[in-house]
Order: sequence, then C-alpha cells, then structure tokens
Amino acid sequence: MDNLRLNVSLLRRRVPNLTSAAKSIGLRPATVSNLCTGKIPIERAEVKTLVALASLAQCSLDELILRGESVEMIETKIKALDLFAPIAKGGTVGLVARPGMGQLVLLGELFYRLKQHGYSTVLLKPEEDYPELADMLEFADVIADSIEKAYKEITALGVSRDILFAADRSYVLTGEIFKLQDLFHQANLQSVTTFLLDLKGAAVDEELPYGPLETLLYFDADLAARHNFPAINPIYSTSSVLEGAYLDQNHHFTQQRAQKLLRRYRELRSLVTARGLDTIPSVEKETYHRGERLEAYLTQPFYVAEASTGVKGESVDLNTTLHDVRKILDGGVDAQNLKSLTYIGKL
Repeated sequence: MDNLRLNVSLLRRRVPNLTSAAKSIGLRPATVSNLCTGKIPIERAEVKTLVALASLAQCSLDELILRGESVEMIETKIKALDLFAPIAKGGTVGLVARPGMGQLVLLGELFYRLKQHGYSTVLLKPEEDYPELADMLEFADVIADSIEKAYKEITALGVSRDILFAADRSYVLTGEIFKLQDLFHQANLQSVTTFLLDLKGAAVDEELPYGPLETLLYFDADLAARHNFPAINPIYSTSSVLEGAYLDQNHHFTQQRAQKLLRRYRELRSLVTARGLDTIPSVEKETYHRGERLEAYLTQPFYVAEASTGVKGESVDLNTTLHDVRKILDGGVDAQNLKSLTYIGKL
C-alpha cells in the first residue's frame, strides 16, 4: 500500500481557523489534529471525516491525501524529541506550554544546534514586549519585526537554504501566519520549517491552538516542576514523521514500547506518591523502576544552558538513542541508580 498522509500544508492555507470550521460541521478538533500529526493513520480515518475536511479545504480527496510521499526528519540529537516527536522538515511545529516550562530554552537550543548544520534562523518578534525573548535573540540570524520583513528576509535567503522560522501564536490568531505560509508556497520555499510558540501560555487550553501541524511538542507541567528538562510529554507529543513507513519500523516499535512503559509508570507514580512503593504489586515495581530510569535518561544537558547549569551540553544521535532506550526497556540498567542516568548523553 502507498504511504498515505494528510496534506497539512494545504489545510493550513485553505482553512486558517480550522478549530471553528471543524466544530461547525461536527468534527472533533482533536481528531483533526491527530490526523494531521499522524497519530491517527489515514487508513483508520472515517471516510466521512476525510470528505468533510476536503469540503472545508474546497479540494478533492486526491489533493487532500498525499500518496507515496515521505516526510524527512530533522535529527536534532535531542533524545526526547527524536524519539517521540521528530521534527518534520519543511513542516509546521507547534509548541504547547505554560510559561516557565522551557519552550524558549528548547527553541534556542534547536536554533543553536541546527545552525551548526547550515540552517539559517529567523525570528518574527511579536508586537507585545516579552523580556524573556531577549535570550533568544543571539541564536537568530535574522530578527524581523513584521510579517512583511520576515517574508522579505526569508525569500532573500533563497529556495536552496534550509530555514528555521519561529513566530508567536499572536500571528496565528490574526491569520497573518497562514498568509505568510501561502506566500512561501507560491515562492516554492519548501525548506522553511516553522515553529509556532505561545508566549502567553493560552495554547494549553485550546484543542487545536495552531491549526494543522506536522509536529506537536506538548510540554509537561509535572516534568518541568521536577526539573526534568526538556519537559516534553512523551504521550501527547507526536509527529507525522512516525506515521506509516517514513522511518524504519525499529524507531516506531521502540517509540511505542517506550510510550507504553511511561504511560503505566505515570499511573503508578500517582499511586506511589500517595501510598508508598510497597503498596503496588511486585510485578508493577519492575515497571515503576524502569519507567523512572527511562524518564531520567530522557533528560539532557543543553549547550545554551551551560553557563547557568555548569553542565556541558550533550548530543545523542538517533540510533544511539534507540539502542539505549531498548536497553532500558529490556532491563539492562535496572541495577543503575537514577542519578547516574539523569542529565547524561548516551548510556
């Protein structure tokens, strides 16, 4: 069977306010979001849902569903991202977080890392003043203060350059970001990867805060409160890169096993916190201890935070991450203490 995926960029251009539009015809925004990121495979979608989306986008099903086209992954060498929510090159990435959960640090780290690999970085400043953005400015090659300037600067970089472009959700709410991405499409700027963040933190309360996305990075309040950074939620974060056969099945299988373990670990952690470790069955204690170790391993020192943490940044390639995660899942580090696994690179 051909690889099938939703034409997310077309949906973004044709249906800017997808949340309201979906609700108006009886579609659940969460279902639409999961179809866009690949969490729900196209093959499992109801025909009436796909027909309704095609109707909203005023296109045919052939235009809405892409066949045989793969999605290229940007390997960040950040373990939690590459494992659970790989960034789709040329796609749109949405960061969903409250203030203080580390979204700006993660974005700064991505800019820093990928600039070393030839990417150009562009930041569109919001109209409102956010002092916390000051730390981001040094990682941006271009700082634009308007949509028009952002378009001019990005087109000047040329169609052959890989570009990371970041903007605040305020431009999504006005609809300007959709118009800008339409201009990118018309100019054949296929290598612009867009990051949308929410400096006010209101996106957490919305079902589809940015419209259709290829990659969703959902930040976790509990991880952030326990200083387990990057505080990427391993269950809700997702990406179209993992859908179908775009990556080898080893990645998909390992990701699924890791999510299953962490999902159960999180349930057990609530019980252990309330009643103590001795109150859960012995077979569940193994799950709990491995979940602890996997969660610890997925923390990672960042280069941009070296000055404040005193810990050298670490990069871990995807193959090593998958190898290490499988080792943890199979019990290979059961005897190691948590401290030896926290804020390290590879095992």
